[in-house]
Amino acid sequence: MAKESMKAREVKRAKLVRKYATKRAKLKAEGNYEALQDLPKNASPVRLHNRCKLTGRPKGYMRQFGISRIQFREMASQGLIPGVKKASW
Repeated sequence: MAKESMKAREVKRAKLVRKYATKRAKLKAEGNYEALQDLPKNASPVRLHNRCKLTGRPKGYMRQFGISRIQFREMASQGLIPGVKKASW
């Protein structure tokens, strides 16, 4: 489990990115890079990092499901993810 502060920090960054998205796009289109520098650092979408919705794990993230590989495996084994079953041959 990730620390709650790390999960909260990612949520805060995502909120800032959404808030400044239109302003950022407008400034980029104008080529006004000095004004872009004045925006908060965390308003840049590059600073976002995908994390597991359940545990907050930053690595092994499966984009299609929004969870880490470990949680995916556990949930798939329990039959909690529809359409997914363990392969056997």
